[in-house]
Amino acid sequence: MSNKFQLVQRVDFIKQACTGKKVLHLGCTNSPYTNESIKHEMLLHHDLKRVAKQLYGFDYDAEGLEIFKRMGEENIYWADLENLDAVELNETFDVIIAGEMIEHLSNPGLFLRGIKRFMNEDTKLVITTINAYSGMRFFIYGLRGRGGATEPVHPDHVAYYSYRTLNLAIERENLEVREFAFYDLGPEHRPHNHWVYNFVNDVSVKFSPQLSDGVIAVCGLRER
Repeated sequence: MSNKFQLVQRVDFIKQACTGKKVLHLGCTNSPYTNESIKHEMLLHHDLKRVAKQLYGFDYDAEGLEIFKRMGEENIYWADLENLDAVELNETFDVIIAGEMIEHLSNPGLFLRGIKRFMNEDTKLVITTINAYSGMRFFIYGLRGRGGATEPVHPDHVAYYSYRTLNLAIERENLEVREFAFYDLGPEHRPHNHWVYNFVNDVSVKFSPQLSDGVIAVCGLRER
């Protein structure tokens, strides 16, 4: 794996990986923002439905899954991502998207162990998560952090990941990282940010891509 990592757009990267593939999308409802994401046409699951050959979805949010079912979505399963052995589905997939969810998990090792039952030797597991070293978030925290008490973080996040920590978590569960990238602040977020934050992001990634909004690891089963 090269030590020179691309700066990419997250949604474009994921859609390209899923085009024409049998896909499993983890955290598919975007809880707790399901209705808002649908209203603003920002729901990744709908983007993937347009490009994937087959699409399945797992989520722990029962309310969000009910919204999906009322919309006619198929192949949707309730799943505890830290107890995937309990899911009544025996399939493997070309691509598994774990988008912006590993930072929500108390026990990511249990997830990485459990997801292997849905993988074969050719499966790509695409993990995306916010970057521990995001220049924009450092700026916001310094400007509005109130001495450390207020962080620019999702209320359900329990961890930050970087290149090194994400790689180590993956390798400990007998998986390997085959491709790594940094993702930029996407067009789905820019209109909702103050222009100053977008400017700080753009200056940060121009100076150094590893100060980007997030990171992407494309993984597979470790070759024996």
